[in-house]
Amino acid sequence: MSHINQLFNRRTFIKTTSTAVFGTTGMLAFPLKTELPLPVINQENINIVGPKKGFSPQIGTLVSMMNWMRSVVLGSVRRMNIKELDYIHDKDANSIGAMLLHLGATERFYQINTFEGKRWGDWSSEDRKNWSIPSGLGERARQTIKGHPLDYYLDKLKEVREYTLREFAKRDDDWLMAVDENWGWGPTNNYCKWFHVCEHESNHNGQIKWIRNRLPV
Repeated sequence: MSHINQLFNRRTFIKTTSTAVFGTTGMLAFPLKTELPLPVINQENINIVGPKKGFSPQIGTLVSMMNWMRSVVLGSVRRMNIKELDYIHDKDANSIGAMLLHLGATERFYQINTFEGKRWGDWSSEDRKNWSIPSGLGERARQTIKGHPLDYYLDKLKEVREYTLREFAKRDDDWLMAVDENWGWGPTNNYCKWFHVCEHESNHNGQIKWIRNRLPV
């Protein structure tokens, strides 16, 4: 389960021995209420973490955290053009566009694992075609994920998130707390898996801001 092993040795998107400081030059680290469309996110009470209407209490709390984190990511990419989304900082870096698709790929694969009960890597041919390259990032992503406007990436994220929310609404807190005894980390419940989907966006949001702050003038 290579994905699980990578979580303890995060893929570096740029080779450096210095410490990267994220979030400088005005890139805020909290949700922004701007003209940018916020797909699937109800901005009302965005800063209130807790149960949400339409979901069981714990699932609603998880949804509130995922919504907050997604709004931060969207704030980081607001008004970016194709050239900026395609920018590759060096030969080992990933573009911001590729990282946005990577977020969608991760969420899609966790949908398959937790909603459909399939083992990690047991994807359909369609899901492999759509998501394997953005999931893996690296050279294949650098060569193929480019030339798209911001709306292209936002629509992909919206489509995946809408499905997540529909499936969450069908489930209860007992499902969220159910433990997968055979997970690569060791016994892990669905809550932990989906919290990882949320914190995974935080990880890449830092990388997105780092790259955006280094875009050529």
